[in-house]
Amino acid sequence: MLRVNNGGITIEERRKNSFDRLVSDSDRDGRVLLIYTGGTIGMVRNENGVLVPKSNILVEKLRNYSDMHDREYAEERFGATGPLVLPITTTKSRRVVYSVLEYPSLCDSSNMTMDDWIRIANDIKESYEYFDGFVVLHGTDTLSYTASALSFMFEALDKTIILTGSQLPIFDTRSDGLYNIISSLVIAGNYNIPEVCVFFGTKLMRGNRTCKVSATSFDAFDSPNIPPLAKVNIDIEVNYRAIFRSCTLEKFRLHASLNRNVVVLRIFPSITTNLVKAFVQPPTEGVVLQCYGTGNLPSNLSDIVQELCNATKRGIIIVNITQCLTGCVSETYESAKQLREAGVISGFDMTSEAALAKLAYVLSKKEWDMETKRLMIETNLRGELTAGRSSSLKDFDPVEGIARSLRISSTVEFEQLRMILFPAIFNAAVLARDLPKLDALTRYGADISQTNADGRTALHIACCEGDSNVVRRLLNMGANVRIKDRYNRTPLTDAIEYDHHEHNGDRLKFLDYKDVAEIRRSPA
Repeated sequence: MLRVNNGGITIEERRKNSFDRLVSDSDRDGRVLLIYTGGTIGMVRNENGVLVPKSNILVEKLRNYSDMHDREYAEERFGATGPLVLPITTTKSRRVVYSVLEYPSLCDSSNMTMDDWIRIANDIKESYEYFDGFVVLHGTDTLSYTASALSFMFEALDKTIILTGSQLPIFDTRSDGLYNIISSLVIAGNYNIPEVCVFFGTKLMRGNRTCKVSATSFDAFDSPNIPPLAKVNIDIEVNYRAIFRSCTLEKFRLHASLNRNVVVLRIFPSITTNLVKAFVQPPTEGVVLQCYGTGNLPSNLSDIVQELCNATKRGIIIVNITQCLTGCVSETYESAKQLREAGVISGFDMTSEAALAKLAYVLSKKEWDMETKRLMIETNLRGELTAGRSSSLKDFDPVEGIARSLRISSTVEFEQLRMILFPAIFNAAVLARDLPKLDALTRYGADISQTNADGRTALHIACCEGDSNVVRRLLNMGANVRIKDRYNRTPLTDAIEYDHHEHNGDRLKFLDYKDVAEIRRSPA
């Protein structure tokens, strides 16, 4: 059993003992589980000046950093061996309380395997109902692979999961590690961004869109084909339009199986037919084919195209992606069309990391036949690809219109106006049962789970009203059922009190009877 290093107790013991005390004191705290898998961020230099992992020192170091732990507050509330607590900030009145789960064998990320991805996923699943968000400390070399894999393995995700690391250990004077950890904890404990993300430098990025772009820069990661989900400077500016939300009435679940018979083949000048033929032999079941430019293969290599065609006929799924950092696969040139005719699937603008992880995920789905698997590769499952839609938004922006009339120009004032207007418009649409307006607001990119001054969302209002059509539409749009208002009430609380819980759709029902009982016992 893995141990949580906030007092030397197992996760199960923490659930039975300290967690109830943590919750009863203040449900408005952001509760985050920090999983430390290894990587540069926690390494120390040995006698030869080489960085090596060392167990059981990270938590003690964090306890001694005033920026990472409010010792006086934490000891008064939880005792000396309780969880860690971030100091209160001038911009956030909500504290972030976090526990650290350190793996017994810390792993350099270059040694990461699919078994490690599954292990991390299982640990998050076991603690999913007990925390508001999760931060995974990970080495940088394969961080994008892990983030991509987790994004597919977690189905119907409705909490924030952030992977981060550092270029220098946190014990070094100039380390970027402390800033990356603090920012990740603050976001995971305060914001509703239900994705597997990567935080590095000043950017929060979609995990399956990231790649490591520098071995030496503190801005080591980028998401070349889409903008960041958030930028962290003096203020945290969240791009709510960019967030990918699960819009199915399903309970969060983990698909903990991956197909390991997947490979990456990069096309290069003078590549031989025999080499390609070797790549597509058993046990290979999936190939990420990195081609030139917009997905091009040398047009004079018909033998290679034939080998790829033979492989797809045998049931091997081959995904065509570009070697370029930005841009996507298209059939602009004849060679790309030849690949399509040979049965090679377009990967559009997926990164190689995302394409490999998606292949491993899709091929492991035993309930899908081959036709469905091929279709799923080209389907945008977790925001990993862009295809078939315009990148420009032509809808009228009501916030910008009002901001112009009020002569508002600063980013801070603009965001404050947005936070006032959208909840009001959403709530008015809910009260009017105006489903087309809800759809229009969502198409515009408004955050369906944005809260008003009382911390209430449109789903809170809909559950009080009891209109099952509105509730179901909100759930289909990805509305978060776990958000608590200033009175510690979730939408389910309102549904129960107003006796509408039988109308609130499958996702609300997935909060089981134990959760309902806890809500009924909680103060109004």
